[in-house]
Amino acid sequence: MADIDCNSEITNFHRDNVTLSKSQQDEMRTRRNAGRTRLENGLVEAKKPQPKEVESQGSYMMRTMVQDDANDYDIDDGAYFATDDLKDEAGAALTPKAARQRVCDALSWDGRLKHEATVKPNCVRQVYPAGYHIDIPVYRIVKTKDENDDPVEHYELASGDEWTRSDARAVTRWFNGLVGELNAGESDGSQMRRVTKLTKKFARRAGWKDKTTSGICIAKLVVDHFQYSADRDDKALRETWKAIDKKLQKSTEIDHPVLAPKLAPAGDAAVTFFHTCLSGALKTLATLDTSDCTRKKAREAWDDVFDTDFFSKQPDNKGDGGNGAGGKGAAMTGTAVETARRNDGGGRFG
Repeated sequence: MADIDCNSEITNFHRDNVTLSKSQQDEMRTRRNAGRTRLENGLVEAKKPQPKEVESQGSYMMRTMVQDDANDYDIDDGAYFATDDLKDEAGAALTPKAARQRVCDALSWDGRLKHEATVKPNCVRQVYPAGYHIDIPVYRIVKTKDENDDPVEHYELASGDEWTRSDARAVTRWFNGLVGELNAGESDGSQMRRVTKLTKKFARRAGWKDKTTSGICIAKLVVDHFQYSADRDDKALRETWKAIDKKLQKSTEIDHPVLAPKLAPAGDAAVTFFHTCLSGALKTLATLDTSDCTRKKAREAWDDVFDTDFFSKQPDNKGDGGNGAGGKGAAMTGTAVETARRNDGGGRFG
């Protein structure tokens, strides 16, 4: 069995085609900060209370954002209000929709932006001309007492017509905490983050992005089935995919990392679509296991998986016919499956 080491190719692909450039990251940070200032000024103008906290969450804070060919990037920037501050002029509690509308009105207070903020089912969205958008989920801080009569807090998201217990920051802490634990042990949390990003990049290729599962579902699958391989991101990625494939053959149900509700129920169409695509990728990569596999063939297989010609264009620094011809890999075909309604906090988690 051949063992073609494609770690350098995968590493270069992750660096050049997956990770956001510094200028892209700086632009999103600038937009986020401008959005926070606009929200603050709009609430001041309307003489409404400010949020107690505004905090980024999701893939931005998990550092799992990936490049998008359509330049469609979003930052989740949660606004956390005291419950008593979300009241109308008569002192009645705001409905979830009214709470989102208040934030939307604050962002649009002077009418100077080309694209006005809009109210979405689970957030307020501010779109910018460059393709970026900021999603602002609105939370209320609920204070209660535990069994020892000590004060405790939880957070409820203005979701649709209901206040739903949720806090995407807990998901961020879950993921980043696991990365830190692995880095402190004999594994590699940074490699797990790279495998997560590579898997998201694979899943969101052209024609698949609107059909596949959410970023948080992908992150949960990778975390649960991560296969560490020292100095071999290519092997870690493939072995992790094999473990995920085996799990999804049994059930497409995915547990939430910090809450009781499922991220995806059994039979979820979006997860099923992702599984179909993943199975196709593993079949393509099976050529790496053949005795006559060459570097050229291995690179062509990775090209096919990621729908690119990046791998075949890499310099031949390992020998074995690395600069072989081969254009853009033929796109693998996945069964068209309609996207199921997600139970992932409205896509709040990456």
